[in-house]
Amino acid sequence: MPGSTLIDLSCSEQEHLLFELRHARYGYWLALHILLLCAEGYSPTQIAAVLFCSRSSVYRAVNAYRAGSLAGLTDAATPHRVGSLTPSLCRSLLALLKRTPAAYGWCRTRWSCASLAAQLQVQRRVAVSAATLRRWLHQLGWVWKRAKLVARDDDPQRVNKLACTRFCIDNLARRAALVFADELDIHLLAKVGYQWMPKGETVEIVTPGVNQKSYLAAALDHLTGRVISCIGERKSAGLFLELLKGLDAAYPAAGYPRLVVVVDNFGIHKAKAVAQWLALHRRIELLFLPTYCPKANPIERVFWEVHDKCTRNHRRKKIEQLVGDVEQHLQVNGPWPYKLSAIYYTAAVTAAVKELEKQQLLKAA
Repeated sequence: MPGSTLIDLSCSEQEHLLFELRHARYGYWLALHILLLCAEGYSPTQIAAVLFCSRSSVYRAVNAYRAGSLAGLTDAATPHRVGSLTPSLCRSLLALLKRTPAAYGWCRTRWSCASLAAQLQVQRRVAVSAATLRRWLHQLGWVWKRAKLVARDDDPQRVNKLACTRFCIDNLARRAALVFADELDIHLLAKVGYQWMPKGETVEIVTPGVNQKSYLAAALDHLTGRVISCIGERKSAGLFLELLKGLDAAYPAAGYPRLVVVVDNFGIHKAKAVAQWLALHRRIELLFLPTYCPKANPIERVFWEVHDKCTRNHRRKKIEQLVGDVEQHLQVNGPWPYKLSAIYYTAAVTAAVKELEKQQLLKAA
């Protein structure tokens, strides 16, 4: 039915659509439409009404055709200036941002406002300044900030390992404890980060010349947020053994017949010396996280606070002083009762946990 195609457009919507049409349909392409309609016998008034152009545009196209200068109507070499971010330009801009500049032939890894403006001019023939492009990006909710490094999260046993950890936590006995453990590098060379400083000036952090390192091994109690830690000069199995001994003393066998230590797959956690020590301390067991999955370990958030409070932009000249700051932070600040990451509660992990519960019930029966 003809009436089924009728739509109600407000005046502002019609103005916007006309703006898009007249800037996307260049003089040459408009002239082709005009000539084809003229060949069909339409009058200049009818053509102007159908194509939303003026009658003078119709006469200009016909005269150019008769004079053999139709190609002169094109304005492809002259981009039109745009002052506002239209929905069409918004879609084009977002499409550019989703891909790297190299995909469009640019020899760079990140988009700048200038390169985005130049690419829009090539694709859409719109002339826009870098400052306007920056304003558009802010309007879309995009900001210029530092990226972060993430590890590959592709362990084929990822779901099963996460399910085992969650199952252990959900079914933890009253006289049992579960801790998340890991190691952290402490560098005398300061981590550089943001801080308040006068406009036009930059705070300078002097490098130590020769970098020195110490290593922190720590365990976070899942329920209380308590942190047990130790410091070593090497990140070795000996450092992890010192942490295990500290946990053995902090959670005595009389009060905790079972102690679960959740760790990643770093080699020192699977060393022969560690296995021999665990064989003599049966109540302590290791539970391994998926490989390349730091989000699964909440102690990473404790380590982030160590960097934020102690190692970022620090002015210490000796590693001993910096280590003292870290130890004081762990004693004074806290506890850190962080919740588990949302990756433990995905549908796949939840299904795997239910399967483990069924297997447990079958064994009990």
